[in-house]
Amino acid sequence: MPDQFLRDLLETPGTSGVEQSVQHVVRAFASKFAAEVTTDIHGNVLATVNPSGSPTILLDAHCDQIGLIVRHIDNLGFVRVNPVGGWDMQILLGQRLLIHTESGPIPGVIARKPIHLLDPDERKTVPKMKDLWIDIGSASEAETRSIVRIGDSVTPEPCLRQLRNGRLSGVAMDDRTGIWVILTALRKLADAKPKAKIVAVSAVQEEIGLRGAMTSAFNVNPDVAIAVDVTHATDCPGIDPNEFGKIEIGKGPVIVRGPNANPKVFELLFSTAQKSSIPVQINALGYPASNDGAAIQVTRGGCATGLVTIPNRYMHSPVELVAESDLDHAANLITAFCLAVDESTSFIPT
Repeated sequence: MPDQFLRDLLETPGTSGVEQSVQHVVRAFASKFAAEVTTDIHGNVLATVNPSGSPTILLDAHCDQIGLIVRHIDNLGFVRVNPVGGWDMQILLGQRLLIHTESGPIPGVIARKPIHLLDPDERKTVPKMKDLWIDIGSASEAETRSIVRIGDSVTPEPCLRQLRNGRLSGVAMDDRTGIWVILTALRKLADAKPKAKIVAVSAVQEEIGLRGAMTSAFNVNPDVAIAVDVTHATDCPGIDPNEFGKIEIGKGPVIVRGPNANPKVFELLFSTAQKSSIPVQINALGYPASNDGAAIQVTRGGCATGLVTIPNRYMHSPVELVAESDLDHAANLITAFCLAVDESTSFIPT
């Protein structure tokens, strides 16, 4: 069963740019053990263990989730929205949603015409966002406008479920699971007396361009960093391992190898996993990953960056699915990695 911190992370809404509620959860947890907990002007939350240590290790995960933003209220009182992050319209259609208003969350549903009323061409076509609307049960435009404001954020209704074999399904596994991993590792490190200074950042706005990672990495100026995010599990129908690699749920976190990952960071992660009997998988990427690691790697004069990812089925949907054991192993791997780093550790490729 998920612990309370993970449950709170997964059930608290926070789209890109509106992460404050999630960051409240992060600060409350980190303040129990971190020497310092701060929030920067961008909204990133940074928690530090052993602030006088050296070198500086940055642990990054992003707290924002994909969602929607209110763009227009039509003359019938229906709410029109734009996407925040990448949505598959076929998955979004028919979902129960929450509009986060000044007075609290308002339930609604996102819909379009019933299938009976669609013409043959419409039935064959994936709907566009402009063809969908949110119905909150309002009787008029005036009623809707009295509750909902342009710019209010919208998220799927939380639906965390425990499935068989230690699997969890729900909203925002991307990347609240990563937040859980780095903060759990930081809590372990607070008791383990690392030689390095460890800074964990709950970064904002990854889903719209890695923005929180850019600013937080610049400010922290780390010597080495580990970015934790989800990755596509390929152990389900329709995904070809020949194209995307073999990544399985429940077989351990994934260490990424390729130009976006410092080779010495990769080798230390891998050797640490072997020494600690932590199951891991390896994924190869021949291009910059679309996660915070890509931004951190090129901050200032460059940062030795590693990528640890959590296998995730059905990414960017309200039913994302992960294995709890992969989260535990990822937290243990990052803890052991940080304890293996001291001032003599060089990550310069030679």
